[in-house]
Amino acid sequence: MIISHDLGTTGNKATLVANDGSMVAAVSVSYGADFGSGGRAEQNPHDWWAAMAKANRQLLEKGGIRNTDIDAVSFSGQMMGVVSVDSAGDPVRPAIIWADTRSSAQCQTLVKRVGMDRGYKITGHRLNPTYSLSKMMWLRDTEPEAFARVETVFQAKDYLAYRLTGVKATDPSDASGTNAFDQATNSWSSELIDAAALDSGLFPEIVPSTTVIGTVTRQAAEETGLAVGTPVVIGGGDGPMAALGAGIVDAQSGAYAYLGSSSWVSVSADQPLHDPLMRSMTFNHVIPGRFVPTATMQAGGASLQWITQVLAPGQEDRYSELLGGAAAGTASEDGLFFLPHLLGERSPYWNPKARAAFVGLQMHHGRGNLTRAVLEGIAFNLHTGLKAFVDNGTAISSIDAIGGAAHADTLLDIFADVWGVPVTARNLVDEANAIGAAVVGGIGVGIFDGFDVAAHLSRRTVRRDPDAARHARYSGEYETFMDAYRRLEGWFNALDVPGE
Repeated sequence: MIISHDLGTTGNKATLVANDGSMVAAVSVSYGADFGSGGRAEQNPHDWWAAMAKANRQLLEKGGIRNTDIDAVSFSGQMMGVVSVDSAGDPVRPAIIWADTRSSAQCQTLVKRVGMDRGYKITGHRLNPTYSLSKMMWLRDTEPEAFARVETVFQAKDYLAYRLTGVKATDPSDASGTNAFDQATNSWSSELIDAAALDSGLFPEIVPSTTVIGTVTRQAAEETGLAVGTPVVIGGGDGPMAALGAGIVDAQSGAYAYLGSSSWVSVSADQPLHDPLMRSMTFNHVIPGRFVPTATMQAGGASLQWITQVLAPGQEDRYSELLGGAAAGTASEDGLFFLPHLLGERSPYWNPKARAAFVGLQMHHGRGNLTRAVLEGIAFNLHTGLKAFVDNGTAISSIDAIGGAAHADTLLDIFADVWGVPVTARNLVDEANAIGAAVVGGIGVGIFDGFDVAAHLSRRTVRRDPDAARHARYSGEYETFMDAYRRLEGWFNALDVPGE
């Protein structure tokens, strides 16, 4: 059997998968995050470790198996962070996670030294403060005493793999989300690392996602409930891993939308997609030689979580009620729009100063209208990413939705009507990342023959077809949504917020 861990922003989703590919058990263990003013977004790596250990024990108990029955442990993890550890492997400070945008000044230094076009060509991504490289520069510049103790910088999953095995490594999918990776050479970019004035020795070795990097040590076994000697497969970043879990393995697999705290739309390709407008980015797939063109918004599912907390604080049971009100209510049709930029924005604006806003509020607007505006705002924002794919020659005939928010039928209906294509959901929407990690782990230890097995581990259970009239109406309202941001962008950029 395989245990796979999906280390997300709100918690660890762990899955126990049998060697025939069937899911035996799944658990989730939550942990907190520190979102503060000035763009701060941090987490405690020890919380990730504790969550993984707890999840392991719960899976073994739920599955009724012994730890010696586990053939491999594999990982999917949040990307674009900075987990800085000292020579003993201990974090020198909290992890700076993907949502942190405090390194704007450092990023501008990179842009001046390398150029945005050149950076995009090397990495497949814009140079942006949401990526690891400028965050490392920020740590050096603002916390020099802590930085002086840093020996290695990990991504989230790499830290857990290191704690289990004592081996320092990462994979191409996670490396491709750092702004320090050269997609043409499949290696760290000396040009960008030199421009950042950082030591290349801070970056771990890059190995294929299916690599068994080591085995569980005795100390790690005591802490996590795993057996000594269990093989550990490095796995991959959550974006590419979600693609695999959704069965998106090649250019013919179609598109998918991931609806977690951050949300994105993505496809699989045989080469990076370099959009002339830089609306999208390209990650390396966990499948060697393949790539995952992606358009990511900072606060997708997080916007839905936020509006639920604001309108019904401490009343999670009212989530369905709010969605029901959104299904019956109106928003953009009634001139009400929500710009979903609660954490700044990546695609399509790449502006850490972007802000969320309700535009067009009137006295008669209530909970249902506000919730629907949030759902439509998510759909409109992701639509720009889909347009980037289509504009560059990618045909999209349907979209699979995965991630926690894919349970919301109202959201799927809005997606279909805004995007104008059928939207489907799978029976394992919450576990797609962990399923992908299980496939990678299974390949790593020889249980699975290839990545194509992923397409057979889940099935489509929901389909929402677009309504032609609503799609036509939404097409006009999408333009109004885009215009609202353009009109407010100067005001966002002029805001004087301490710490930014």
